[in-house]
Amino acid sequence: MLDNPVLSLRQMIRGPAIGKEDPGYEEARSLYNGMIDKKPLAIARCADVADVVSVVNYARDNGLPLAIRCGGHNGPGLGSVDGGIVIDLSLMKSVWVDPVTRRARVAAGCTQGDVDHATQAFGLALPAGIISTTGLSGLTLSGGHGHLTRKFGLTIDNLIEAEVVLADGRIVTASKAQNEDLLWGLKGGGGNFGVVTSFLFQLHPVSSVFAGPIAWDISHAKDIMKAYREFLPGAPEELGIFVGLKTVLSTPPFPEEFWGKRICLLMSCYNGDEKEGMKALAPLLTRLPEPLFNWMGMMPYAAVQSMFDGLYPKGMQWYWRGDFVKTLPDEAIDAHIRMVEKAPSELSLMHLYPIDGAVHRVDKADAAWNCRDATWSMVIAGIDPDAGKAKAIANWTKAYWEAVHPYNLGGAYPNFMMDDEGDSRLRNTYGTNYEKLVALKRKYDPRNLFRVNQNISP
Repeated sequence: MLDNPVLSLRQMIRGPAIGKEDPGYEEARSLYNGMIDKKPLAIARCADVADVVSVVNYARDNGLPLAIRCGGHNGPGLGSVDGGIVIDLSLMKSVWVDPVTRRARVAAGCTQGDVDHATQAFGLALPAGIISTTGLSGLTLSGGHGHLTRKFGLTIDNLIEAEVVLADGRIVTASKAQNEDLLWGLKGGGGNFGVVTSFLFQLHPVSSVFAGPIAWDISHAKDIMKAYREFLPGAPEELGIFVGLKTVLSTPPFPEEFWGKRICLLMSCYNGDEKEGMKALAPLLTRLPEPLFNWMGMMPYAAVQSMFDGLYPKGMQWYWRGDFVKTLPDEAIDAHIRMVEKAPSELSLMHLYPIDGAVHRVDKADAAWNCRDATWSMVIAGIDPDAGKAKAIANWTKAYWEAVHPYNLGGAYPNFMMDDEGDSRLRNTYGTNYEKLVALKRKYDPRNLFRVNQNISP
């Protein structure tokens, strides 16, 4: 192995290589989840695809573990690695939109906010997540769901092709015309097969939307969740609506009279005008009591995507668990309410994101993402800015998950999984697609260079 990886990388790449002795190292190695503290040998901020090839070759040839990072939002911190090399894609930012074909070519360093900014200029959008600072690469490779999912599918359902740097340093295109099996694996199989350096996506007409949160006191949660589960199957697919159990934060913009109050929240986003949006929600809202507040209104879609950014800044403590959920029986609702009442911090929460509608119209064999019959993707997140509460939020999250998991399916959205859940969770997540993913791993990465992820071992 070469004596100094940082100096060696500086001779190979156009972007900066940052090591432990550099003044910017602490900031460069920091991740979204402040609970994770990893110390790589070098962070290679790649300026282009050639840089990525050089770093992949260097890590492989010198037997160094390799992590891939875009936005750094990954819960268990899989965008970094102790004693290895980090490929940081954050400098590779470009979005090229073709308004005629409604397609976008997106470089791998882009966040959701970068893509939303570029596509909204043309009245278009890509179905993705709900926090604009999230790196689009990691979100896409694990599936991607958010406000537009019911109508337009997962992010991977809108992935047309990808440019990928393989473990042997080759640059290939994954599409229906070339390396179709690789494209299949990228659609939910994570970063197991290579470094994606750009994506080609299908976009959809989305401009201003009728959106915002509506909140009730937690005492109404059971009635709201029962009404919601009955309403969702018949709701127009233009309406994205998820339920949250959480606490009103003791900070503006929330009214001080509600600070610290436990709530049941419905976050809605209707792709259309206010009149049609109110009509779509009416069958649900007319069954429910008056809310504590209703902040729905017309706004640009990009504003919805960034609505929660300020509440979840980089560096807080996070511990989360997820599940795919098919049904929501009364007993499960009772367990949810009982556990959220024990939340150890105002920021800790549970969300149920709908993954029905268009998601169900894709066969489970058509992409690595296997769970095409679930109704929701659930996340339980213990969150707090205080590092001293890390153990408390992790213990609460685990206890909450154990209380509701018996009512859920076996697998989960990979981006809602920590790295202490065991191999069986990953097998359950991919179900009948798992062995095909193993075969694909053997083909494209037989020595498991790309193993700092939710790993599919060859």
